[in-house]
Amino acid sequence: MADDIASQQQVFGTSEHHPDKLPRVPLLALFASVLITSLTETLPAGVLPAMSDSLAVSESAAGQTIMIYAVGTALTTVPLVAATASWSRKVLLLAAIVGFAVANTVTAFSVDFVLTMAARFVAGVAAGVAWALLAGYARSLAPKHLEGRAIAVVMAGIPLALAFGVPFGTSLGYAAGWRAPFYLMSGLAVVLVVVIAVAVPDRPGQPRNQKRRSIFESARIPGVDAVLIVTFTVVLGHTIMYAYIAPLLEAIGMGVDTDLVLLTFGVACLISIVVVGNHIHTKLRTFGVVSAVLIAVAATILAVTIDNPLFVYVAAAVWGLGWGGIPTLLQTSAAVAAGPHADEAQALLTTLWNGAMAAGAVLGGVLLPLNGARSLPWWTVVLALLSAVIMMTARGRGFRSPAQIHQEGQVQV
Repeated sequence: MADDIASQQQVFGTSEHHPDKLPRVPLLALFASVLITSLTETLPAGVLPAMSDSLAVSESAAGQTIMIYAVGTALTTVPLVAATASWSRKVLLLAAIVGFAVANTVTAFSVDFVLTMAARFVAGVAAGVAWALLAGYARSLAPKHLEGRAIAVVMAGIPLALAFGVPFGTSLGYAAGWRAPFYLMSGLAVVLVVVIAVAVPDRPGQPRNQKRRSIFESARIPGVDAVLIVTFTVVLGHTIMYAYIAPLLEAIGMGVDTDLVLLTFGVACLISIVVVGNHIHTKLRTFGVVSAVLIAVAATILAVTIDNPLFVYVAAAVWGLGWGGIPTLLQTSAAVAAGPHADEAQALLTTLWNGAMAAGAVLGGVLLPLNGARSLPWWTVVLALLSAVIMMTARGRGFRSPAQIHQEGQVQV
């Protein structure tokens, strides 16, 4: 019985001290981990033209640095999560951040496209480990009624990276060369290792002798399947457009404004995640559907806009309002739907998320020379609307608000 209670505490999270407050410093360290993960993942989108020139490859080929990162995550997350289930969460997170430091350093030094791709693959492996544990780690540090907000705080690293990190990295890349942002991220990762070691409480892994549901069996839990499908479709649509935002803006005649457009997108993401974090406990499905529709609206504007900067910035803002809360919505939806099997569901979500990123980078790279950058947003429209339909019709606990589950007494979240 004691082991069962300990397991439930690990899965659902407890806060033994200050039961009405969030532990700020540990959550900020986890937030910084998400920030570095997101920067490493998305920075090539902002420096794609310079990166392709330096490595002597096409922009489509340089875009595959995003794809290979996602492939590294998609291929290794499930086996690594299974193999490290009993590891200390702190040790595992530290190993992932060290992996980012090494991979970004190699990327910054590399003059060979193959070596750059190998470094990006390693970064993707580190990302898979980090993404699979960060949401659960955040929940384990918070009181039950603040778990959704704890996840929102940590996942705010994604919109902050988009709002300031990627535009800053893009500007720094223009001013000092595309390698400079990767050097900077390596240094930040080293600092973060020290902060995590000092300030973040450890959490144990699963007991070695504890019987666990197969990771793939978790996908058959009613509701989890819908969350996983939406994860793939909405991320695929987003990536097709985001990975090639620089060529898309060049096609519109706004290539020199890439950093400002990304800044607009990212600031809107920040607004979105604040709103979602405050209401996710009671209105998860509503915000999920609205987010997907906003992404579709933004993509439509970008698809039909011709040489109109105002419309482009409006589209970037609407896109950010839709996208900013998506990571928190999906992470929380998976946890609510899977209940005590949340860790396994998170591993699958991470795999599909990055599989969708890889597929989006490849598909966008194929479509870019065939149909031009202006064709890409239409794919985003279709996939975002499909995601909205799936969310509205999900069975079981799929996209149910934590408050609804509490009221119905179906699962403790």
